Amino acid sequence: MMRRLIPALTLGSLLMGLPLAGVPLEALLCPQAHAQALDMSHGEQVNISSAGPQTYDHDAQTVTFVDQARAVRGDVTIDADQLIGFLRKKSPDPNAPKPQDDSTQQDGEKKPGDDGAMGGSMELYRMEAIGHVHIYTSTDQAWGDKALYDIDQGVLVMTGKALKLTTPQDVMTARDVMEYHSQTRMSVGRGDATVTTNDGKRIKADVLVAFSKPDSTPPAGANPAPAPAAGGDGTARSSKLDRAYAWGHVMLRTPNETATGDRGVYVFDTQMARLIGHVHVTSGQNQNNGASAIVNMKTGVAIMNPAPGQRIEGLVIPNEAGSSKPGDAH
Repeated sequence: MMRRLIPALTLGSLLMGLPLAGVPLEALLCPQAHAQALDMSHGEQVNISSAGPQTYDHDAQTVTFVDQARAVRGDVTIDADQLIGFLRKKSPDPNAPKPQDDSTQQDGEKKPGDDGAMGGSMELYRMEAIGHVHIYTSTDQAWGDKALYDIDQGVLVMTGKALKLTTPQDVMTARDVMEYHSQTRMSVGRGDATVTTNDGKRIKADVLVAFSKPDSTPPAGANPAPAPAAGGDGTARSSKLDRAYAWGHVMLRTPNETATGDRGVYVFDTQMARLIGHVHVTSGQNQNNGASAIVNMKTGVAIMNPAPGQRIEGLVIPNEAGSSKPGDAH
């Protein structure tokens, strides 16, 4: 097995297949006009650096950065104790001219198409982050102990304790696994997963799958919106949740109502929810039980349906606020 310690700038050229000489770090860190969410599957070159050594393993086709490791692509940054980049040979460009064989080359000299000691024809297709993982853009952030990012598929999988994904509109947490699929704008929380919105609504289940709306695109000729200042509101540039599907021990909660069931779906714009299986809707001390329900989480109105051959059961507490207490009558 061959391992080499290599300088960060040369490694950046290796990962990109493009020279990075003369490209300032400020250009790599410059925010884009529109947030990419947590998506590193497209955009400009990746810049990876660390405070500790960087190790290139030729046999394993990996490069490892340790101690305050950081990867940047466009508006997306990954910070971790350790970053591992997985490399592979680039697919040949069918339109590129074929290199001519130079018969005058001496033995030991690099020939056209050779990888060389640095593997110059390699590309980065997967990244693994280990320890104190923090992935963020100017609007969205995610935390975990370990993360694996598939650049081809645009899929991020995070594990560890205190998993958390935040946007300016909502917060998702999970106990076991958290995923983000950029191509379908899908976020997944597994194990006691919760989405909490800024207006106080909460969705909780064993498994939550939330879909975001497509990022809005400015009209042709319009000036791009400026990047928000540090600590500013990035709401206008961050994807908003469209709907969420929930399975297992589902709970929907507002400041005034709580609805539970076996599975359900919630639409964020209309604030309408549909619950199925052992449904209980509670408002104050009042409660209705049925097989399914359509709940307006904005108005608190619920339409309950019974199972075939069964009845809806409810508990209604009379409002005694206006009643006379004993001894008040004269």
